[in-house]
This record gives sequence, C-alpha cells and structure tokens, in this order.
Amino acid sequence: MRVALLSYRSKPHCGGQGVYVRHLSRELVRLGHEVEVFSGQPYPQLDDGVRLTKVPSLDLYREPDPFRTPRRHEYRDLVDVQEVATMWTAGFPEPRTFSRRVLRVLRERAGDFDVVHDNQSLGTALREVEAATGLPLVASIHHPISIDRRIDLAQAPTWHKRLSVRRWYAFVRMQARVARGVRTVLVPSESSKRDVVREFGVDPGRVRVVLLGVDDGFVPPTTPRVTGRILAMASADAPLKGVASLLEAFAKLRTERPDLELLLVAEPAPGGRTEQLLDSLAIRDRVRFVHGVSDAELVELMGSAEVACVPSLYEGFSLPTAELMATATPLVVSRAGAIPEVVGPDGLCADLVTPGDVGELATALGALLDDPDRQARYGAAGRRRVQELFSWRAAAAATAAAYDDSVEEFRSTRAHR
Repeated sequence: MRVALLSYRSKPHCGGQGVYVRHLSRELVRLGHEVEVFSGQPYPQLDDGVRLTKVPSLDLYREPDPFRTPRRHEYRDLVDVQEVATMWTAGFPEPRTFSRRVLRVLRERAGDFDVVHDNQSLGTALREVEAATGLPLVASIHHPISIDRRIDLAQAPTWHKRLSVRRWYAFVRMQARVARGVRTVLVPSESSKRDVVREFGVDPGRVRVVLLGVDDGFVPPTTPRVTGRILAMASADAPLKGVASLLEAFAKLRTERPDLELLLVAEPAPGGRTEQLLDSLAIRDRVRFVHGVSDAELVELMGSAEVACVPSLYEGFSLPTAELMATATPLVVSRAGAIPEVVGPDGLCADLVTPGDVGELATALGALLDDPDRQARYGAAGRRRVQELFSWRAAAAATAAAYDDSVEEFRSTRAHR
C-alpha cells in the first residue's frame, strides 16, 4: 500500500501528532508499505524509509516569536493572506490553510498513492480529496476538539476571554463537517469513538478503534528513583490538562511533606495561569519545569519519579499515561475520557480520582507515596499491561487493514456509479 500521511503540524517528542506520525509511519514501512508524510511546520522527526514532503505554512506560532506578523516578501499567495488574516482576528488557521496547500500537491501526485490518511487536520479542502485525486480518504481523530473548547470556556474568567476562546476554536465546526464526510475514521479508544459520534455527528459504522502504541525505548529505570519526586507531563497552561488542580494538591501535600518535589515536563507561558499559581501557592522553589528533551532524556525523567500523576480533565487516549506505565512508574490519574481504558480497573496499576478534585488528588498521591509495596505492584502491572496491549506494530497492522477496506469500498462505489 502506498500511503500519503497528512499532518498539519508534527512537533517531535511532545504533543500527540508528531509522536503518532513518527511511530505509525515507521511501523507501516516495516510491514512493507510505502509511506510519505506531508507536514506543515514544525516538521516531524521520521525514521529511515519514511519520506517527508514539506508543506510550508507561514509558521506563525514558531518560537521564539509566536503570533508574529510576516514581512511582505514572505507572502506567496492568497492562502498565506487567509492564514495571517485569521490569526489577526484571533482564530487558528492552520488546519484550514494546510488542507488547501496539501490538496494542490496531492492533485499533482495522485498517481503515486493508494490512500490518503489525514492526521486530524480535517480542513475544508480535504472534502475534495476523493473527487480530485481518485483516492479514498481515511482520517485519525484522536478526540474531538469541541471538548477542549468546552473546558476552556468553562474556565474562562471574563466575557472577553470567553470571546477569545470562541474565536480561537472557530475551526472546530469545520472539523465536524469534514469528519462527517470521511470514509473511515480511526480513533484510539472506545471513549474517543463515543465522543466523535456524539460531538461531530460521525456515523458510528465508519469509526474504527485502533489503540496506540508505546515505543520500545520506554523501559523501567536501572537506577533508584528519587524519593519524594512526583512527575507529570502536561501542556502547563491548557485547562484540559488539569495542571492547576495538581499544583493545588501539591501545595496541600507540602504542608506536611516539605521535601516533596514536583517535576513538570512542560513549558509554562510567561505570566500565565501556572506561573501565577506557583507564586500564590508559594511552591515555586519546589516545582521544576523541563521541556525540549529527547526521548532518551524523557525516559530517564519518567524513571526517576517515585510517583507520577496524570490530572487531565479529558484525554482521547493519553500517550504519556501509557509511556509512564511502560517505565513501571506507579500512577495517580484522573477518571477522565479514555484514561481508565488505558490503565485498566482502579487499583490495577493506578489510583483513579475525580477530575479536578484537589482534595481527592492530594489524598491519593500521599497514600501512594506512603506505600512502597503498592508502588512496586502498580509499576509491574502497568509494564505488563503496556506489553500486552499497546504496540505500534499492532496499531500499524490495524491501520493498514482499515486502508485495505477503504480502498476496496471506494473502488466498489466508483464501479457502481
């Protein structure tokens, strides 16, 4: 099978999109398929045998100058103008503008592929893919972003902020419209399937659950863990990730455990909600942030923690949860979205708590820190569960089967017209 794998942004190492593109493409190639990734900035890190075609945007959110205004010579066409105009009016343009750019390329390259696989850009122009290229369209939806929007709106403190949130998430209605027309939708969990059907109105008969994998490099540590270290991985200022609840719970714990340390694999926005909480809770000296690390460094960090926490208010799958389990790190996690599916029954390899409940989270973390035997049991059980369920090779095989079925259905439909 010759696969065109589309991803409007594919940041390596953090954020699910870049991780998904890298590992899925590698395993598809190992199964004998040909994969070419079409990506906007930031571009993915890919393995040998996977081709990359860059579909450059204006890269308006790059570091260290996000929300920049491009210089006149950078504009190439009207798509660039649309991208900047949407940003200027507080919207997020990348899914829509990427779809327009990549459709141009696919029209010229249609003969090189058997199937097009979109990684949750769901831009308007993708509705034209099948007619314009003669290729079936498959899409991965890790979870409907309408849920992120609802959580952000609920936590917006003012009407000005709520207006800004609504404008930023204006692309979600577009994604729902496009999703309803996709031939096959791949989701990473039963929870995500229910949500895609409910939120986006996708026909459940077109949705397949394909569990994600964990890279073989995520292994238990060979050195002792750091006593009193709690680790979490999150986008620090995204309400969805529940970092505020974790910081408040950590502050409560420190009143009786002054030697505790919180390590956040995240980059807080300067002056943002997280920075403000560090000061108001007086915990800045015991919270450390790490970002921009390699996979090997990330595995080392995970293995250094006595206990890890996933406090999210929602997740469509939660790769960090599965990766922490692979490193045999005992967990306290939120009973939110697909997280219970990933960790299994309460008490198997994690304690599950009510999302956003600071007291419950603090109590669970304290109890697990005080119970080395349970830590060891949870760690071993989590490692076993990952080895049994979460394989990128299995994910690639299931994805390839979805490609086969989509190609067959597409060709049959065209033959009967």
